[in-house]
Amino acid sequence: MRTLLRSPLLAALLVSIAVFLGIVGLRNTGSFEGLELAAYDWSIRLRPSISEPSDRIVLVTVTERDIQNQGRWPLPDAIIARVLKLIGQYKPRAIGLDIYRDIPVPPGRDQLNAVLTSDPSIIAVMKFGGGTQAGVPPPRVLANTDQISFNDVIVDPGGIVRRGLLFLDDGRTVFHSFALRLALTYLQAEGIVPQPDPVHPQHIRLGETTVRPFEATDGSYINADAAGYQFLLDYRHAPHSFPSFSLTSLLAGEVKPEGLADKIVLIGVTAESVKDLFYTPHSRALYVNQEISGIELHAHIISQLLRFGLDGDAPLKTVSDSTEVLWILVCGILGGVVGLRIRSSWRFSLVAAGGLTILAIVAYTSFLSGIWVPIVPPAIAWILSVALITAYMANREKQQRSVLMNLFSRHISADLADAIWRQRDEFFQGGRPRSQELTATVMFTDLQGFTAISEKQTPQALMDWLNDYMETMTPLVIDHGGVILRFIGDAIMAAFGVPIARTTEAEMQRDALNAVHSALAMQRMLIELNARLQEQQLPMIGMRIGIFTGRMAAGSIGNAQRLEYNVHGDTVNTAARLESFDKDSFVPDYLKSPCRILIGEATRNYLDEKFETQGVGQLQLKGKDQKVAIYRVIGQKQE
Repeated sequence: MRTLLRSPLLAALLVSIAVFLGIVGLRNTGSFEGLELAAYDWSIRLRPSISEPSDRIVLVTVTERDIQNQGRWPLPDAIIARVLKLIGQYKPRAIGLDIYRDIPVPPGRDQLNAVLTSDPSIIAVMKFGGGTQAGVPPPRVLANTDQISFNDVIVDPGGIVRRGLLFLDDGRTVFHSFALRLALTYLQAEGIVPQPDPVHPQHIRLGETTVRPFEATDGSYINADAAGYQFLLDYRHAPHSFPSFSLTSLLAGEVKPEGLADKIVLIGVTAESVKDLFYTPHSRALYVNQEISGIELHAHIISQLLRFGLDGDAPLKTVSDSTEVLWILVCGILGGVVGLRIRSSWRFSLVAAGGLTILAIVAYTSFLSGIWVPIVPPAIAWILSVALITAYMANREKQQRSVLMNLFSRHISADLADAIWRQRDEFFQGGRPRSQELTATVMFTDLQGFTAISEKQTPQALMDWLNDYMETMTPLVIDHGGVILRFIGDAIMAAFGVPIARTTEAEMQRDALNAVHSALAMQRMLIELNARLQEQQLPMIGMRIGIFTGRMAAGSIGNAQRLEYNVHGDTVNTAARLESFDKDSFVPDYLKSPCRILIGEATRNYLDEKFETQGVGQLQLKGKDQKVAIYRVIGQKQE
């Protein structure tokens, strides 16, 4: 598993799948239902409303002032009868009485019964009830007729009405909703009657539009109460946009007949003291007047049904559960893959916000097209996947940088460290530097007569003397682009041209030149160091250097606890043999020429004419079958 997780892409996929499974699990418990319904409400509010006032529905409202003018509540039956008779004279297509009349309110019960039975366009209400809510019967005179309907409303947790009802049944009788009765009465005059859908006969069809019944898991709902025949409300009309007249205005004859003729007239209460108020998706917290009256709510439902039958509007559709789950998975995987490319907090913020914006645009565009696409679970999948993979990549880079620093420590230049880090994707494999074959120049240095010197010094004095030497020589390698691979007692092993492989002859030549320049700089610095050592009466230093250029293998050796970067091959062995070649014959001149620099012919071929070299000969190096031409570097010719 650890090996598999070294692949960033595979890690991204595994993390994305884990996020997906967790979010789907939470979704199925309903954890996101409230947030998703809030997003649905935002979509309702943001969608353009129908700008023109409805020419099909008119409201006759009983306001607080109307109740005060009448001097009592409930309004007596005589007033209700007078209102119904007056409206009937204006020839509306249907009249909806959204005021309960199950109990007589004298005077005028006989008058009211006469009006109700004489005008079949009048639809009165009852309350179906159920659960903890008691029912309210219709006017007794209309019992068992098509002039009664229920005005029950489905309220979601949080108090918002998002669904309308068409039918309810008590096991014996199927009842029509108030809105459906009125809409069917209006549509009948247009020659439209409800029909079964040709494909799904159990679904009702109005005109060319089939109204699919709401199911318990539609949209973001989880195990919602889907009793009866429900559908999603779209609230296309803006709040308080239906034409309305007060009861007092109607009774005073201030309403023109053409204002009610051929329309659906709803009679209901808007007075605050009666409390027939509801919240809708248009309601927003911290704002006043966020509720609409029951009569206006029914007007929204009726208007939507009329648009189904007359205008061909389609009800809001929802994606299937499998499609939503796939959408969550895609967003999670995309978030994980995108997270692989993020390297900073500002990019994370930009990408996260950009992804959420795209999701919001997709969801809103779909909503405008009549499809409710859930946004909250996909958005959380996106954010979590991006965040987790970004954190994973940041930790991975931290580990890689730690490996890099542990491998090379302070023994490379800042420019080279930056170059290695910029090319880390090519340099690292499986969390460690990848092995590669390359052409580079290797340098070995060793001190002449170190054993004899160490015998004459105390351990502490020897360490101080040796550290002074190493601190003087080490920067000269680094400043010339070399990498110090290791310290071996009093010896230094360095390479020029690693760990980033050279691809051109010019780069390989530059590495060889840098190695020789570094060796000459060591000699110059060693002369100064010996002068100080002489003044301090400390042993002076002679040094041998071997340099060779060629192909070699470079890579890391060890395990996670101890990892070392090194080079191997015949080129490395040759450089080591050059350093130790005939070492006993070298007698350093500590203050003039304390250093012997031997190079192979492969390195000499890369040097320009500015260097003075002296051939040592074709010599058989220990451990090698072929002879190697050896040259001693004297210095630069201008010197």
